[in-house]
Amino acid sequence: MTDTTATASTPRWTADTWPIATCLHGIPPVDRNGVSLHDAEPEAWDDLFAQVAGVGFTLAELPDSHVRPADLEPSRRDEFLAIAKSHGVGVPSVHLQRQSVIMPGHEERNLEYAHRTIDAAAEWGMQVFSTGLHQPFNDAQRKALWFWTAQGPKDPDDPDVWNAAVSRIRELGKHAADVGLPLALELYEDTYLGTADSAVRFVEEVGLDNVGLNPDVANLIRLHRPVEDWRELFAKTLPYANYMHVKNYTRDEAADGSWATSVPSTMDAGLINYRQVFRDAVDLGFNGIILAEHYGGDSLGMCSTNQKYIRTLLPQA
Repeated sequence: MTDTTATASTPRWTADTWPIATCLHGIPPVDRNGVSLHDAEPEAWDDLFAQVAGVGFTLAELPDSHVRPADLEPSRRDEFLAIAKSHGVGVPSVHLQRQSVIMPGHEERNLEYAHRTIDAAAEWGMQVFSTGLHQPFNDAQRKALWFWTAQGPKDPDDPDVWNAAVSRIRELGKHAADVGLPLALELYEDTYLGTADSAVRFVEEVGLDNVGLNPDVANLIRLHRPVEDWRELFAKTLPYANYMHVKNYTRDEAADGSWATSVPSTMDAGLINYRQVFRDAVDLGFNGIILAEHYGGDSLGMCSTNQKYIRTLLPQA
């Protein structure tokens, strides 16, 4: 597969200009009255973007857990984007999450929804369509303090299902290419994108220049079980990166693998050495959007702290 970042036509960014977006984990997808952000009045959207701008972000990734671009009427879309613009905030990417195209019983529905979301992303003027193969939380994950400490769904060890996943992602990748979008696949445990070797094999079998990886290695090192070394994960997946979710966790584990624990942290304090990660990414030609992400506490505030740190690691003008 061709490295889509190394051959990107966009100019090389610098520390001051590199596009860094925030996640919206700190914004409730449903308010106290049970109204979803997708269906909310403009005042709720105004508050959302006021908070994003207030912590120093000019970009925000739109997760479909909060607003579904494919299901928003054109007038509401225009209103949403106008409110964002009034706060100086752009929406460069959509992250379609937990809508796996091989989710049992939902394969065709999720594939159709992904196609509609690609079209919507293009209509909204976005620059990235991000997705993965992870599925909705089960009851155990919903009840856990940290969802990654409970066992979630697993992609089966079945060549027919693997081939179906590759075929459907290739179909989506071709659609994304037709509308000028890269498609980024997020690393996530117990999916076909859950190890470095499997993720690389998967994206190579898809075989499209615009389909790459979102090497969210932190999704894997937070697991309370033996995990791959973060250095090896990045070494294998960074050459395919076209979009990056970044966050960090402290981690401790027994030498014999009998126990492990993790807690969300600032990016500079966790297990992953992002100073080295970004040096390697830039050397490999990565030139994509970076998405600051955090679970727990003041997520927006932590993303703001991390944005300042990230800019110290990127190439100076």
